[in-house]
Amino acid sequence: MADLVWRSGGHARRTTRTVRVTVSAVIVAAVVLAVLIVPPVVQLDEQAVDLSQKLQPPSLAHPFGTDDVGRDLLLRCIYGLRISLLVGVVAALVATVVGTLVGAAAAAFGGWVDRLVMRLVDTFSSVPHLLLGIFVVAMFRPGVWPVIVSVAITHWLSTARIVRSEVLSLRSRPFVDAAISGGASRWRVTSRHLIPAVLPQAGLAAVLMVPHAMWHESALSFLGLGLPSHQASLGNLIQTARGSLLAGDWWPTLFPGLFLIVPTLAVAGLAGAWRERINPRRRSELTL
Repeated sequence: MADLVWRSGGHARRTTRTVRVTVSAVIVAAVVLAVLIVPPVVQLDEQAVDLSQKLQPPSLAHPFGTDDVGRDLLLRCIYGLRISLLVGVVAALVATVVGTLVGAAAAAFGGWVDRLVMRLVDTFSSVPHLLLGIFVVAMFRPGVWPVIVSVAITHWLSTARIVRSEVLSLRSRPFVDAAISGGASRWRVTSRHLIPAVLPQAGLAAVLMVPHAMWHESALSFLGLGLPSHQASLGNLIQTARGSLLAGDWWPTLFPGLFLIVPTLAVAGLAGAWRERINPRRRSELTL
């Protein structure tokens, strides 16, 4: 009887995990299709102002309503999601590449190189990400690339720590000892054996970093330091809608917020499934 309950509990957890992954995959696919297909197919100007339609509630003509100058909020949200997703993906890739190279080099060379790199990582980590990001974007004119650089500079640290710890554990493996005994140089061992072995963990870190980078971009834009105010991004949409929310108009704030929250939760769901797949011990514990 106890064994039956144990197995049924494990089956329920597997079913729940399958549903979560399926729903997350559907949401992510819908988001990608929306940002890739809707702008070129619809071919409407998301900046078109129509003061006669300002602050219209959700309707058939405008499913998400309109903003304070009569622009269609659904179209603005899709354009904003496209910009925020672009910033998140590019910044995550840059940060992951930098973090992987720095972490692998620190662990492979060891000694004073490892100590110097980790002190540098600790120094950057001691400064809050948002504060450091504000300092970086403040040196440039508002735009997409300053935000990408800001997010990438502040988010490579966790990847460097993860990759360093993985490489340190791999250095004691028999295949590394065999390569060194065969005359392979330290650089060859690192590039041919160590870095490929940590790519799954680095890829997982990149996926998890995308929603984090999107939130970072939204925070900078909300503070007026990210993208130009006329350019649609989720942070700009939420910042612009503050006055409307105080006046009782809820839709200009609600829908951009959902466009930010729902995709990030979907990406987190897929990343959790990936983590279980590349970590057999965790997967076996979860399926008991």
